[in-house]
Amino acid sequence: MKSRLREQIDNGQVAVGCQLRYGTPAIVELFGLAGFDWLLLDTEHAPQTPTGIQQQLQAASCTEATALVRVHKNDPDLIKLYLDMGAMGIVLPFINTPEEAEKGAKACRFPPRGIRGFGPHRAYGYGTGSMREYFETFDDEVVFFPIIESAEAIDNIDAIYAVEGVDACIIGPVDLAISLGVPFDFDSAVFKEAVRKVAAAAQRAGKPACTGMSGSPWEGAGDKAKQLVDDGFRLILAGGDEPFLSTVCKAVTGSLAACEELKWKK
Repeated sequence: MKSRLREQIDNGQVAVGCQLRYGTPAIVELFGLAGFDWLLLDTEHAPQTPTGIQQQLQAASCTEATALVRVHKNDPDLIKLYLDMGAMGIVLPFINTPEEAEKGAKACRFPPRGIRGFGPHRAYGYGTGSMREYFETFDDEVVFFPIIESAEAIDNIDAIYAVEGVDACIIGPVDLAISLGVPFDFDSAVFKEAVRKVAAAAQRAGKPACTGMSGSPWEGAGDKAKQLVDDGFRLILAGGDEPFLSTVCKAVTGSLAACEELKWKK
């Protein structure tokens, strides 16, 4: 199994992704066909099931997008399950220390680099592929991204990036701002300094950093992404099914309500 995202990371390219929560394979396929480089299937903040995740991974495989799974806790058994289904990477929340990062990274790889037990299911074609080839190549294709969302993680950011098997770190802005004592104040000096520390640590480690675009998903998206790249980020989350749909719904109903001739909701 080849990973487009792994190739982009290794080549130092910018890769744009989206986070998906609705659990619908058609939505996953649509986002992949739209041209996003990677798709993050969120099981932490959405009522996802393993069966549903496998269906979404199958939908993603109809496109060129790389599908990752955001697991709700640092559990090697959960990580193994989603990788066996064919996920090409794992994203873990609230990684605060290098020890926690190492646990996640090792769960993504086979011995001797890690602790993952062998038993891929869909990942090598339900038994139609080569077990040896999968074993010998997958560790170099999979990606592992800790989410940085606490003041403790910022203090340990260089040590987290130094862990073998950590391929990039993602900033979790809301929980990070809460931890820093500035809830939802993403323009505060303390939050901006924490963001700068993540980007600087990534540069020192020679690995990418990831963050999300703020504001409207489509107003000035190119300019926002360019600014993030200028700030030191190569992996960008451009939004997802939830913000895209809610933004469009509010825009349409707002436009209808503003039309005096309709007198809608007056």
